[in-house]
Amino acid sequence: MWTKFPLSVEICHGVAKEFATPVWLYDANTIVDRLKLCQVFDTVRYAIKANSNLAVLSLLKEHGAVVDAVSAGEIQRALMAGFVGTSEVPGVVYTADVFDDEALALIKKYSIPVNVGSPDMISQLGEAGIKVPLTIRINPGFGHGHSRKTNTGGDLSKHGVWHEQLSQCVQKAKELDIPITGLHIHIGSGADLEHLALVCDAMLECSKVLGSDLRYISAGGGLSIPYRKNEEDAVDVGEYFKLWDETRQKIEKQVGHKIRLELEPGRFIVAESGFLIAQIRAVKKMGENLFYLIDAGFTDLVRPAFYGAWHEISVIARDGRPLDEVAPVIVAGPLCESGDVFTQEEGGFVVTRNLPLAQVGDYVVIHDAGAYGATMSSNYNSRFYAAEVMWKENAAKLIRKRQSFEHLIANELLQMRRY
Repeated sequence: MWTKFPLSVEICHGVAKEFATPVWLYDANTIVDRLKLCQVFDTVRYAIKANSNLAVLSLLKEHGAVVDAVSAGEIQRALMAGFVGTSEVPGVVYTADVFDDEALALIKKYSIPVNVGSPDMISQLGEAGIKVPLTIRINPGFGHGHSRKTNTGGDLSKHGVWHEQLSQCVQKAKELDIPITGLHIHIGSGADLEHLALVCDAMLECSKVLGSDLRYISAGGGLSIPYRKNEEDAVDVGEYFKLWDETRQKIEKQVGHKIRLELEPGRFIVAESGFLIAQIRAVKKMGENLFYLIDAGFTDLVRPAFYGAWHEISVIARDGRPLDEVAPVIVAGPLCESGDVFTQEEGGFVVTRNLPLAQVGDYVVIHDAGAYGATMSSNYNSRFYAAEVMWKENAAKLIRKRQSFEHLIANELLQMRRY
Protein backbone atom coordinates (compact mmCIF):
# COMPACT_ATOMS: atom_id res chain seq x y z
CA MET A 1 0.00 0.00 0.00
CA TRP A 2 1.27 3.46 -0.95
CA THR A 3 1.74 5.43 2.28
CA LYS A 4 2.80 9.00 2.98
CA PHE A 5 4.16 10.34 6.24
CA PRO A 6 1.82 13.00 7.68
CA LEU A 7 4.24 15.64 8.94
CA SER A 8 2.28 17.33 11.70
CA VAL A 9 2.72 20.82 13.12
CA GLU A 10 3.75 19.26 16.42
CA ILE A 11 6.47 17.09 14.86
CA CYS A 12 7.82 20.01 12.83
CA HIS A 13 7.95 22.27 15.89
CA GLY A 14 9.54 19.57 18.02
CA VAL A 15 12.28 18.68 15.52
CA ALA A 16 13.10 22.33 14.77
CA LYS A 17 13.29 23.19 18.45
CA GLU A 18 15.42 20.20 19.44
CA PHE A 19 17.85 20.11 16.51
CA ALA A 20 17.72 23.69 15.15
CA THR A 21 17.20 24.62 11.51
CA PRO A 22 17.86 23.84 8.79
CA VAL A 23 17.34 20.15 9.55
CA TRP A 24 16.63 17.00 7.55
CA LEU A 25 13.83 14.69 8.70
CA TYR A 26 13.34 11.17 7.27
CA ASP A 27 10.44 8.84 7.99
CA ALA A 28 11.62 5.23 8.44
CA ASN A 29 8.21 3.72 7.62
CA THR A 30 8.09 5.42 4.23
CA ILE A 31 11.54 4.06 3.35
CA VAL A 32 10.53 0.51 4.29
CA ASP A 33 7.22 0.83 2.44
CA ARG A 34 8.90 1.87 -0.82
CA LEU A 35 11.45 -0.93 -0.48
CA LYS A 36 8.67 -3.48 -0.10
CA LEU A 37 7.00 -2.20 -3.28
CA CYS A 38 10.24 -2.91 -5.14
CA GLN A 39 10.66 -6.41 -3.73
CA VAL A 40 8.57 -7.95 -6.48
CA PHE A 41 11.98 -8.04 -8.17
CA ASP A 42 14.33 -10.85 -7.11
CA THR A 43 16.90 -8.39 -5.78
CA VAL A 44 16.61 -4.75 -4.77
CA ARG A 45 20.02 -3.09 -4.98
CA TYR A 46 19.71 0.33 -3.38
CA ALA A 47 21.74 3.13 -5.00
CA ILE A 48 23.65 4.61 -2.05
CA LYS A 49 24.21 7.93 -3.79
CA ALA A 50 20.58 8.91 -3.24
CA ASN A 51 20.97 8.97 0.55
CA SER A 52 24.10 7.51 2.13
CA ASN A 53 23.40 8.01 5.83
CA LEU A 54 24.47 4.92 7.79
CA ALA A 55 21.14 4.78 9.62
CA VAL A 56 19.31 4.66 6.27
CA LEU A 57 21.66 1.95 5.00
CA SER A 58 21.21 -0.10 8.16
CA LEU A 59 17.43 0.19 7.91
CA LEU A 60 17.46 -1.04 4.32
CA LYS A 61 19.79 -3.92 5.16
CA GLU A 62 17.47 -4.95 7.98
CA HIS A 63 14.63 -5.21 5.47
CA GLY A 64 16.41 -7.21 2.79
CA ALA A 65 18.08 -4.77 0.41
CA VAL A 66 21.61 -4.96 -0.97
CA VAL A 67 23.50 -1.94 -2.29
CA ASP A 68 25.21 -0.32 -5.24
CA ALA A 69 28.24 1.87 -4.50
CA VAL A 70 29.84 4.38 -6.87
CA SER A 71 32.92 5.45 -4.89
CA ALA A 72 35.45 4.21 -2.35
CA GLY A 73 33.62 6.13 0.34
CA GLU A 74 30.31 4.48 -0.51
CA ILE A 75 31.98 1.04 -0.44
CA GLN A 76 33.26 1.81 3.04
CA ARG A 77 29.82 2.98 4.17
CA ALA A 78 28.28 -0.23 2.85
CA LEU A 79 30.84 -2.39 4.63
CA MET A 80 30.35 -0.44 7.85
CA ALA A 81 26.58 -0.98 7.59
CA GLY A 82 27.21 -4.72 7.33
CA PHE A 83 26.43 -5.46 3.69
CA VAL A 84 28.10 -8.75 2.79
CA GLY A 85 25.60 -10.85 0.83
CA THR A 86 26.25 -14.19 -0.85
CA SER A 87 28.25 -15.33 -3.85
CA GLU A 88 25.02 -15.34 -5.85
CA VAL A 89 23.70 -12.02 -4.53
CA PRO A 90 26.64 -9.85 -3.42
CA GLY A 91 25.89 -7.32 -0.71
CA VAL A 92 27.89 -4.62 -2.51
CA VAL A 93 28.48 -3.99 -6.21
CA TYR A 94 30.70 -1.16 -7.43
CA THR A 95 29.34 0.80 -10.41
CA ALA A 96 31.33 3.47 -12.24
CA ASP A 97 32.85 4.51 -15.54
CA VAL A 98 36.38 4.75 -14.10
CA PHE A 99 38.44 3.43 -11.19
CA ASP A 100 40.42 5.53 -8.78
CA ASP A 101 43.19 3.93 -6.72
CA GLU A 102 41.17 3.85 -3.49
CA ALA A 103 38.20 2.09 -5.05
CA LEU A 104 40.40 -0.42 -6.89
CA ALA A 105 42.21 -1.28 -3.65
CA LEU A 106 38.92 -1.94 -1.82
CA ILE A 107 37.57 -4.03 -4.69
CA LYS A 108 40.69 -6.18 -4.58
CA LYS A 109 40.74 -6.47 -0.77
CA TYR A 110 37.07 -7.42 -0.40
CA SER A 111 36.49 -9.15 -3.80
CA ILE A 112 33.67 -6.75 -4.65
CA PRO A 113 31.94 -7.40 -7.99
CA VAL A 114 32.10 -4.55 -10.50
CA ASN A 115 29.52 -3.09 -12.86
CA VAL A 116 31.88 -1.69 -15.49
CA GLY A 117 31.05 1.40 -17.51
CA SER A 118 34.02 1.47 -19.87
CA PRO A 119 36.19 -1.08 -21.71
CA ASP A 120 39.29 0.40 -20.04
CA MET A 121 37.99 -0.72 -16.64
CA ILE A 122 38.27 -4.36 -17.74
CA SER A 123 41.87 -3.85 -18.80
CA GLN A 124 42.71 -2.15 -15.50
CA LEU A 125 41.21 -5.03 -13.52
CA GLY A 126 43.44 -7.39 -15.46
CA GLU A 127 46.51 -5.25 -14.81
CA ALA A 128 45.69 -5.26 -11.08
CA GLY A 129 45.28 -9.05 -11.04
CA ILE A 130 41.60 -8.77 -10.02
CA LYS A 131 39.17 -11.39 -11.31
CA VAL A 132 35.88 -10.47 -9.62
CA PRO A 133 32.57 -11.18 -11.40
CA LEU A 134 31.60 -8.39 -13.78
CA THR A 135 28.40 -6.82 -14.96
CA ILE A 136 28.50 -4.71 -18.11
CA ARG A 137 26.56 -1.46 -17.94
CA ILE A 138 25.16 -0.91 -21.42
CA ASN A 139 24.53 2.46 -23.00
CA PRO A 140 21.73 1.40 -25.37
CA GLY A 141 22.07 4.47 -27.58
CA PHE A 142 19.16 6.39 -26.05
CA GLY A 143 18.27 7.89 -22.70
CA HIS A 144 15.62 9.80 -20.78
CA GLY A 145 15.15 11.60 -17.46
CA HIS A 146 13.47 14.50 -15.68
CA SER A 147 16.35 16.76 -16.79
CA ARG A 148 19.04 16.72 -19.46
CA LYS A 149 21.48 16.51 -16.55
CA THR A 150 20.03 13.20 -15.38
CA ASN A 151 19.89 11.54 -18.82
CA THR A 152 22.41 8.68 -18.72
CA GLY A 153 21.97 7.18 -22.19
CA GLY A 154 22.74 8.19 -25.78
CA ASP A 155 25.86 9.48 -27.50
CA LEU A 156 26.03 12.66 -25.39
CA SER A 157 26.18 10.66 -22.16
CA LYS A 158 29.46 9.60 -20.56
CA HIS A 159 27.87 6.57 -18.89
CA GLY A 160 28.16 2.92 -19.78
CA VAL A 161 29.64 0.82 -22.56
CA TRP A 162 28.32 1.73 -25.98
CA HIS A 163 26.05 -1.13 -27.09
CA GLU A 164 28.09 -1.79 -30.22
CA GLN A 165 31.22 -2.42 -28.09
CA LEU A 166 29.69 -5.16 -25.94
CA SER A 167 31.27 -7.98 -27.96
CA GLN A 168 34.71 -6.39 -27.59
CA CYS A 169 34.25 -6.22 -23.82
CA VAL A 170 33.22 -9.85 -23.67
CA GLN A 171 36.28 -10.88 -25.70
CA LYS A 172 38.63 -8.78 -23.57
CA ALA A 173 37.26 -10.28 -20.35
CA LYS A 174 37.69 -13.81 -21.72
CA GLU A 175 41.31 -13.10 -22.61
CA LEU A 176 41.89 -11.95 -19.02
CA ASP A 177 39.89 -14.87 -17.55
CA ILE A 178 37.48 -12.44 -15.84
CA PRO A 179 33.89 -13.72 -15.67
CA ILE A 180 31.02 -11.59 -16.97
CA THR A 181 27.80 -12.75 -15.33
CA GLY A 182 25.41 -9.80 -15.65
CA LEU A 183 24.07 -7.03 -17.84
CA HIS A 184 22.77 -3.68 -16.60
CA ILE A 185 20.99 -0.81 -18.34
CA HIS A 186 20.09 2.55 -16.80
CA ILE A 187 18.90 5.37 -19.07
CA GLY A 188 18.28 8.17 -16.57
CA SER A 189 16.79 9.30 -13.28
CA GLY A 190 13.15 10.31 -13.25
CA ALA A 191 12.36 8.52 -16.51
CA ASP A 192 8.74 7.53 -17.15
CA LEU A 193 7.44 4.01 -17.55
CA GLU A 194 7.09 4.33 -21.32
CA HIS A 195 10.76 5.15 -21.79
CA LEU A 196 11.92 2.66 -19.19
CA ALA A 197 10.05 -0.07 -21.08
CA LEU A 198 12.17 0.59 -24.18
CA VAL A 199 15.15 -0.70 -22.26
CA CYS A 200 13.68 -4.20 -22.15
CA ASP A 201 14.09 -4.69 -25.89
CA ALA A 202 17.67 -3.40 -25.72
CA MET A 203 18.45 -5.84 -22.90
CA LEU A 204 17.04 -8.76 -24.89
CA GLU A 205 19.30 -7.98 -27.83
CA CYS A 206 22.40 -7.50 -25.66
CA SER A 207 21.80 -10.76 -23.82
CA LYS A 208 22.37 -12.67 -27.07
CA VAL A 209 26.01 -11.53 -27.02
CA LEU A 210 26.68 -12.96 -23.56
CA GLY A 211 24.79 -16.23 -24.10
CA SER A 212 24.76 -18.94 -21.42
CA ASP A 213 27.31 -17.10 -19.22
CA LEU A 214 24.58 -14.66 -18.26
CA ARG A 215 23.28 -15.17 -14.72
CA TYR A 216 21.36 -11.98 -13.98
CA ILE A 217 20.07 -8.79 -15.54
CA SER A 218 19.59 -5.41 -13.87
CA ALA A 219 16.80 -3.04 -14.82
CA GLY A 220 18.85 -0.21 -13.34
CA GLY A 221 17.16 2.62 -11.51
CA GLY A 222 15.40 5.79 -12.59
CA LEU A 223 11.95 5.08 -11.15
CA SER A 224 10.30 8.45 -10.67
CA ILE A 225 8.19 9.73 -7.81
CA PRO A 226 5.22 12.12 -8.05
CA TYR A 227 6.82 15.40 -6.94
CA ARG A 228 3.71 17.27 -8.12
CA LYS A 229 1.08 15.28 -6.24
CA ASN A 230 -1.92 16.71 -8.12
CA GLU A 231 -0.39 16.41 -11.56
CA GLU A 232 1.83 13.32 -11.55
CA ASP A 233 0.93 9.68 -10.91
CA ALA A 234 3.04 7.31 -8.87
CA VAL A 235 4.87 4.78 -11.02
CA ASP A 236 3.26 1.34 -11.14
CA VAL A 237 6.11 -0.87 -9.92
CA GLY A 238 4.06 -4.02 -10.50
CA GLU A 239 3.52 -3.12 -14.14
CA TYR A 240 7.18 -2.30 -14.54
CA PHE A 241 8.09 -5.69 -13.08
CA LYS A 242 5.77 -7.44 -15.56
CA LEU A 243 7.60 -5.82 -18.46
CA TRP A 244 10.94 -6.97 -17.14
CA ASP A 245 9.71 -10.40 -16.13
CA GLU A 246 8.52 -11.02 -19.70
CA THR A 247 11.98 -9.99 -20.93
CA ARG A 248 13.63 -12.23 -18.35
CA GLN A 249 11.54 -15.21 -19.51
CA LYS A 250 12.56 -14.64 -23.13
CA ILE A 251 16.22 -14.53 -22.10
CA GLU A 252 15.84 -17.70 -20.03
CA LYS A 253 14.61 -19.52 -23.15
CA GLN A 254 17.71 -18.32 -24.99
CA VAL A 255 20.25 -19.32 -22.34
CA GLY A 256 18.51 -22.43 -20.98
CA HIS A 257 18.62 -21.58 -17.28
CA LYS A 258 17.14 -19.25 -14.65
CA ILE A 259 18.04 -15.55 -14.73
CA ARG A 260 17.92 -13.37 -11.62
CA LEU A 261 16.22 -9.99 -12.04
CA GLU A 262 17.58 -6.96 -10.17
CA LEU A 263 16.27 -3.44 -9.68
CA GLU A 264 18.53 -0.56 -8.63
CA PRO A 265 16.35 2.19 -7.15
CA GLY A 266 17.60 5.15 -5.15
CA ARG A 267 15.27 8.13 -5.35
CA PHE A 268 12.17 5.91 -5.41
CA ILE A 269 12.99 4.41 -2.02
CA VAL A 270 14.04 7.49 -0.05
CA ALA A 271 12.80 10.68 -1.74
CA GLU A 272 9.30 10.79 -0.27
CA SER A 273 10.57 9.99 3.21
CA GLY A 274 12.48 13.25 3.47
CA PHE A 275 11.71 16.81 4.52
CA LEU A 276 13.98 19.84 4.77
CA ILE A 277 12.71 22.03 7.58
CA ALA A 278 13.94 25.65 7.51
CA GLN A 279 13.00 28.87 9.25
CA ILE A 280 11.99 32.14 7.61
CA ARG A 281 14.56 34.77 8.55
CA ALA A 282 13.31 37.66 6.39
CA VAL A 283 10.12 38.64 4.56
CA LYS A 284 10.71 41.36 1.97
CA LYS A 285 9.16 43.03 -1.06
CA MET A 286 11.26 43.52 -4.19
CA GLY A 287 9.11 45.58 -6.54
CA GLU A 288 5.94 43.57 -6.92
CA ASN A 289 7.51 40.32 -5.68
CA LEU A 290 7.26 38.95 -2.15
CA PHE A 291 10.28 36.96 -0.92
CA TYR A 292 10.65 34.52 1.97
CA LEU A 293 14.35 34.22 2.80
CA ILE A 294 15.01 31.05 4.75
CA ASP A 295 18.04 29.64 6.58
CA ALA A 296 18.47 26.75 4.11
CA GLY A 297 20.14 27.25 0.75
CA PHE A 298 21.43 25.27 -2.21
CA THR A 299 24.25 24.21 0.08
CA ASP A 300 21.55 22.03 1.67
CA LEU A 301 19.24 21.15 -1.24
CA VAL A 302 20.79 21.91 -4.63
CA ARG A 303 18.19 20.23 -6.87
CA PRO A 304 16.09 23.35 -7.64
CA ALA A 305 19.20 25.41 -8.49
CA PHE A 306 20.90 22.59 -10.41
CA TYR A 307 17.99 20.97 -12.25
CA GLY A 308 15.12 23.43 -11.80
CA ALA A 309 13.55 20.60 -9.78
CA TRP A 310 10.09 21.15 -8.29
CA HIS A 311 9.46 20.35 -4.62
CA GLU A 312 6.21 20.86 -2.77
CA ILE A 313 6.60 23.64 -0.19
CA SER A 314 4.45 24.20 2.86
CA VAL A 315 4.47 26.81 5.62
CA ILE A 316 3.91 26.13 9.32
CA ALA A 317 3.30 28.95 11.78
CA ARG A 318 5.78 29.08 14.63
CA ASP A 319 3.06 30.06 17.13
CA GLY A 320 0.33 27.75 15.81
CA ARG A 321 -1.85 30.55 14.40
CA PRO A 322 -4.01 29.76 11.35
CA LEU A 323 -2.49 30.64 7.97
CA ASP A 324 -5.51 31.47 5.85
CA GLU A 325 -4.31 34.12 3.41
CA VAL A 326 -2.32 33.03 0.36
CA ALA A 327 -0.09 35.04 -1.95
CA PRO A 328 2.48 34.42 -4.73
CA VAL A 329 5.89 34.07 -3.06
CA ILE A 330 9.50 33.49 -4.11
CA VAL A 331 11.34 31.25 -1.63
CA ALA A 332 15.10 31.84 -1.51
CA GLY A 333 18.06 31.01 0.67
CA PRO A 334 20.82 32.97 2.43
CA LEU A 335 23.72 32.36 0.05
CA CYS A 336 25.73 34.94 -1.83
CA GLU A 337 24.34 33.68 -5.16
CA SER A 338 21.38 34.91 -7.23
CA GLY A 339 20.65 31.29 -8.09
CA ASP A 340 19.94 30.42 -4.44
CA VAL A 341 16.20 30.15 -5.07
CA PHE A 342 13.97 27.16 -4.34
CA THR A 343 11.15 28.32 -6.64
CA GLN A 344 12.80 28.22 -10.03
CA GLU A 345 12.48 26.26 -13.23
CA GLU A 346 15.18 24.62 -15.33
CA GLY A 347 17.33 27.28 -16.90
CA GLY A 348 17.26 29.47 -13.80
CA PHE A 349 13.87 31.09 -14.40
CA VAL A 350 12.58 32.32 -11.04
CA VAL A 351 8.86 31.74 -10.46
CA THR A 352 6.43 32.33 -7.62
CA ARG A 353 4.57 29.75 -5.58
CA ASN A 354 1.18 30.37 -3.95
CA LEU A 355 1.92 30.03 -0.23
CA PRO A 356 0.35 31.20 3.04
CA LEU A 357 1.32 34.68 4.16
CA ALA A 358 3.97 34.13 6.82
CA GLN A 359 6.16 36.00 9.29
CA VAL A 360 9.78 35.88 10.35
CA GLY A 361 10.18 32.83 12.61
CA ASP A 362 7.64 30.65 10.81
CA TYR A 363 8.81 27.42 9.21
CA VAL A 364 9.10 26.43 5.56
CA VAL A 365 9.02 22.69 4.84
CA ILE A 366 10.40 21.40 1.53
CA HIS A 367 8.91 17.98 0.76
CA ASP A 368 10.17 14.87 -1.03
CA ALA A 369 13.78 15.82 -0.25
CA GLY A 370 15.07 12.47 1.01
CA ALA A 371 17.00 11.74 -2.20
CA TYR A 372 19.90 13.82 -3.52
CA GLY A 373 19.49 16.29 -0.69
CA ALA A 374 21.96 15.75 2.11
CA THR A 375 24.26 13.71 -0.17
CA MET A 376 24.67 16.70 -2.52
CA SER A 377 25.17 19.25 0.26
CA SER A 378 28.25 21.48 0.26
CA ASN A 379 30.23 23.80 2.50
CA TYR A 380 30.01 26.76 0.12
CA ASN A 381 30.12 30.05 2.06
CA SER A 382 31.61 27.92 4.89
CA ARG A 383 28.13 26.81 5.84
CA PHE A 384 27.74 23.74 8.02
CA TYR A 385 26.06 20.50 6.99
CA ALA A 386 22.62 20.34 8.57
CA ALA A 387 21.66 17.71 11.11
CA GLU A 388 19.82 14.61 9.92
CA VAL A 389 16.99 13.10 11.97
CA MET A 390 14.99 9.90 11.48
CA TRP A 391 11.40 9.56 12.65
CA LYS A 392 11.19 5.96 13.83
CA GLU A 393 8.91 4.28 16.36
CA ASN A 394 7.11 7.60 16.95
CA ALA A 395 10.25 9.43 18.01
CA ALA A 396 12.81 11.72 16.41
CA LYS A 397 16.28 10.18 16.49
CA LEU A 398 19.43 12.10 15.57
CA ILE A 399 21.36 10.20 12.88
CA ARG A 400 23.91 12.89 11.95
CA LYS A 401 24.97 15.83 14.11
CA ARG A 402 25.02 19.34 12.71
CA GLN A 403 28.53 20.05 11.51
CA SER A 404 30.64 22.28 13.75
CA PHE A 405 33.24 24.86 12.77
CA GLU A 406 35.96 22.58 14.16
CA HIS A 407 34.84 19.77 11.85
CA LEU A 408 34.63 22.21 8.94
CA ILE A 409 38.31 23.16 9.18
CA ALA A 410 39.65 19.87 10.60
CA ASN A 411 41.62 18.98 7.46
CA GLU A 412 43.05 22.43 6.78
CA LEU A 413 46.76 22.52 7.58
CA LEU A 414 47.75 26.18 7.67
CA GLN A 415 48.08 27.04 11.35
CA MET A 416 46.62 30.44 12.14
CA ARG A 417 46.66 32.36 15.38
CA ARG A 418 43.48 31.51 17.27
CA TYR A 419 40.74 34.04 16.73
